[in-house]
Amino acid sequence: MSDTRPARPVPPAEDGARAPGWYVDDRCTDCDVARQLAPGLIGRAGRTSRVLRQPRDAAEEQALHRAAFACHTRSVRPPSGPLDPAADPYPLALDETVLLCGHNSSRTAGANSYLLRRPGGGLMMIDTPRWSASLATRYERLGPVTDVLLTHQDHAAHGRTYADRFGARLWIHEGDIEAAPDADRVLRGTEPVEVGEGVVAHPLPGHTKGSVLYVADERYCFSGDSFYWSRTTGDLEIAESVTWYSVTELAASLARTADRLRFGRVLPGHGGGKELPPDRMADRLRLLTERAQRMRPRPVDFTAVRW
Repeated sequence: MSDTRPARPVPPAEDGARAPGWYVDDRCTDCDVARQLAPGLIGRAGRTSRVLRQPRDAAEEQALHRAAFACHTRSVRPPSGPLDPAADPYPLALDETVLLCGHNSSRTAGANSYLLRRPGGGLMMIDTPRWSASLATRYERLGPVTDVLLTHQDHAAHGRTYADRFGARLWIHEGDIEAAPDADRVLRGTEPVEVGEGVVAHPLPGHTKGSVLYVADERYCFSGDSFYWSRTTGDLEIAESVTWYSVTELAASLARTADRLRFGRVLPGHGGGKELPPDRMADRLRLLTERAQRMRPRPVDFTAVRW
């Protein structure tokens, strides 16, 4: 996904003083990241996010810091003014295998990125956070990063830089090669490809011509922008109103691929993640595939996404 609205400066309070409590400034692009990470504390208001209420305990304060250090425009602001680097929780362990990188980038439309631990102590990075040498050092402390897996062209901006820093292989699909022409590994066609032990790339043209999802250990699905878990509908969804290549092609890709996929946790670039028993997730994916066959091309409309 991409939203090209320029960022605007932080507005002062009416009396010139800093706004009381946590707040969201008007640079917010409605990317949903803050609402994912601080549910109940940050919500949607029109085409923006807003703080629903102030934190009541340390756990809620930590949730707001998770949102603040992930927000790609740094729009989630604490009452103290500058964010305290000591409160930065990233990389954040989601479980024993996957970490959320945080520090989302405006050059990747504010997308989430992840680190995937592999047997033997190495890691793979799926999509990338904003580029920062200090962040790269932080991620390297977890172990050697061997591969940077790009899900599609919208999320490719920092791929080469991180791959070079890590001495890692950069992967992209041929359909989106213009976004990473110097990639080390180029996925071709629509057949699944094993890119590492227990990690399979499934080309899924639709959101873009070269969209790919990566399934690890038959447990995790890094779905890029192909589908996500909607908190609004309580189901897997396609952002059919933000499809750059072809929603019809995406429906065909799902019909060809869904039966090959086995996972219990979806980890998207945009939108919510979710973990279910694999059989239940397979049911949700089957129903999504059926709904996708009825989708038709429509104008791009960010406001229609059902986060």
